Amino acid sequence: MELAIFQLDGLMFLLRWGHFLFGVAWIGLLWYFNFVQGPFFAETEAGVKTAATQKLVPRALWWFRWGAMFTFLTGLLLMSLKIHQAGGMGLFSTSWGAMIVPGVLMGLTMWYNVWFVIWPAQQKVIAAANGETVDNVPAIARRAFLASRTNTLFSITMLFFMGAASHLPIQVQNPMATWFILVTVLIGAIEANALTANKGPTTEPIETIKSVITSGLVLAGVLYFIAEALL
Repeated sequence: MELAIFQLDGLMFLLRWGHFLFGVAWIGLLWYFNFVQGPFFAETEAGVKTAATQKLVPRALWWFRWGAMFTFLTGLLLMSLKIHQAGGMGLFSTSWGAMIVPGVLMGLTMWYNVWFVIWPAQQKVIAAANGETVDNVPAIARRAFLASRTNTLFSITMLFFMGAASHLPIQVQNPMATWFILVTVLIGAIEANALTANKGPTTEPIETIKSVITSGLVLAGVLYFIAEALL
């Protein structure tokens, strides 16, 4: 008897399991940085913050960035197999496709922020804490903060749509193009704000823990009702 785990569905299950495991590590640490470490650093003494930046932060960032990487890789392989199993890209004209695309786009943007915005900036912050000369550390830390806050906002909405793809089907009666374009533009605008804004009205929705959680929930709700209306 051939074991189910060695069949295509078994491989997809293992990839999905890995996707969940690495995703928990990634998003768990993202929320730790934003909801626990950040407020602690804002209240603690300078010496404690420096010591934590030297010894604790690099360890947490290692798990954080590799959690992101393997979440990305397992998700990519899982998506490829699902497209193969469905017989092609027509899968994206279904309810599953309508719901998964926002989640995938946000996940990819979050992965980019981890590896190409947050991690490079934090390397410089850690170097400064270790006594190396680094110019304009506050601005570097601010950019990492805004990217991390944006990832937190996206994570709330992303998890909604990842779950909705399989567990909250919608009726699809219209072409997907307008929906996909709208989602891409909106995610792109939020990401552009994270990469370019410094302070002001466009950063207020992600400045505080309460505001970033609220913004993530609102974005999930707004996108869901737009999808229902458009599709």
